[in-house]
Amino acid sequence: MKKLGAVFAVAAMLGAGAWVSSPAMAVTPAGSVHLVQSAKAAPKARFSMKDKWARQVTRYGDVDVDAYHLDHVFELQYRLRWAGVFHTSPTGLFGKITEAAVKRYQRQEGLKVTGVATHITWAHLIHDTIRHRAGIPHICKTSGWHACYDRKIHQVTLWHNGGMRNSWLVRGGDHQYQTRVGNSQVYYRDINHVSTVYGTAMPYSQFFDGGEAYHGSPFMVDPFVDHSHGCINMYIQDARQLWHLTASHRLYVSVYGGWD
Repeated sequence: MKKLGAVFAVAAMLGAGAWVSSPAMAVTPAGSVHLVQSAKAAPKARFSMKDKWARQVTRYGDVDVDAYHLDHVFELQYRLRWAGVFHTSPTGLFGKITEAAVKRYQRQEGLKVTGVATHITWAHLIHDTIRHRAGIPHICKTSGWHACYDRKIHQVTLWHNGGMRNSWLVRGGDHQYQTRVGNSQVYYRDINHVSTVYGTAMPYSQFFDGGEAYHGSPFMVDPFVDHSHGCINMYIQDARQLWHLTASHRLYVSVYGGWD
């Protein structure tokens, strides 16, 4: 795996703000869709996990230290690179280069230029950086809730009644434990699951296809480093978000794409 020692050292100096949720949280039913599209909304606007394209605010000094102290900086940097405004390798540290890239993107989108990845900036950025749209299976766009995982590009898209609601960066099974391709549905959920094989926490687990699951990972920091034992690893915050949107509904799952 890549070494994150330098990032940890910077985190100690800067003080990384954590956005961590306890797995021991009551399940709430999915409510109405709340779109985040107006560029005039205040940067401090209240954040809801049910917002379309939702992420927490990410700003200068934030750093992805570990799975429990994570500000989505890696994701921000990857998406800024795909948007063509960030021209170096993601580090997980929001410094001056990342701040300048956010400003370039905001200027390009006609948003207020602050250098802070607000909810509105994230909404634009996630929408603009959905990759391989043409390869997303048609079944994902049918009625109901669908979580669709592209193994090749480490991307999950969430659909509801034909409309895309969100997308997350994830990691799936390694070469020996490849996440199985095909269509299935969630048959069991456990908000505080612990693996009986490996003894590791799997918060917000939603099981499908004979024991594979969408779940929060206590190990994933850079989604393009390492793999799982077959499950679809998500950032803990993202797994919590998927849970709150879908745990009270039938969730269909599609896994497709070549292994990478």
